[in-house]
Amino acid sequence: MKILVPIKRVPDTDQRVRVADDMLHVETADMPFVVNPFDAIALEEAIRIREARSGDAEVVVIGVGGEEYEQELRTGLAMGADRACVVRCDTELDPWNVACILQQMVGRESPALVLMGKQAVDDDLGQTGPFLASLLQWPQATFASRIELQGEMLTVGRETDRGIETLTLPLPAVVTVDLRLNEPRYASLPSILKARQKQIEHVDVRELGVEIQPRLQVLKMESVFSQRRCQRVSNVDELLERLKAETKIL
Repeated sequence: MKILVPIKRVPDTDQRVRVADDMLHVETADMPFVVNPFDAIALEEAIRIREARSGDAEVVVIGVGGEEYEQELRTGLAMGADRACVVRCDTELDPWNVACILQQMVGRESPALVLMGKQAVDDDLGQTGPFLASLLQWPQATFASRIELQGEMLTVGRETDRGIETLTLPLPAVVTVDLRLNEPRYASLPSILKARQKQIEHVDVRELGVEIQPRLQVLKMESVFSQRRCQRVSNVDELLERLKAETKIL
C-alpha cells in the first residue's frame, strides 16, 4: 500500500506576518517557514496507518514549488516518511494548478490513498483536495477527524454543524484532515540527522505536461489591526450602561 501526502510550505503563523510594499504579497524576508499544520496532521496519520500495518505501507511526501521546499520535505522525512519528492515550478500556483500537478504525480506513484490537510493556513482556501478528487474521479472525504482502514475500505468521521458524520469510502480515495484527528509527533534528533542524508527526488513540472493557467488573481492585501482597549468600570450598572451605549448589543 502506498500513501501520498502532499505538503505545503507556509509562513510560521506564530510570527508576525507583514504585507509587502506592493500590497500583493506577504513579506518573506527573514520569515521562518514550516510545514502547513494540517498537512503535518495528514502525515502523522499516514505514518500511523503504516505502523498499524506493521510497516506494510510506503509513505511519500510531495511538495510543489522550488528548492526552498527542501527543509520542509526533510522535516517530513524526519517525522517518518519513506520518500520525498519536490515538483519544481517557479510560477505562482493556485489550488487548481496544484491539483493538476498532483493528478500527474498520482499517475506516476499509483497510491491507494492521498492524505492532505483540509486547507493551508496561509490562504485558507481548502480547494486542492476536492479539486484533486474530482480530477481523479476518486471518492473523497473532507475535514476528517477520525480515520479507520479495514481492508480496501475507509471509515471516516467528520465534524459538521449537526454532529459527527460517518462515511465509508472504497480505495483509492482522497481524504483531507482536520485538527482533531491526531497530534503530530516531534522528530527526534537521530531522525533529523538521518533525514539530512536521504535523497529528495526532483521532478520538473514540464515533465508532467501540465499547462499552468492561474485562475485566481490577488488584487490587494492589507493588515488588519485590532481596536481592542481596556476600560475599568466601578460596578455592574456602569458596565451595562457602557454596553448599551458603545456596543449596542443590549
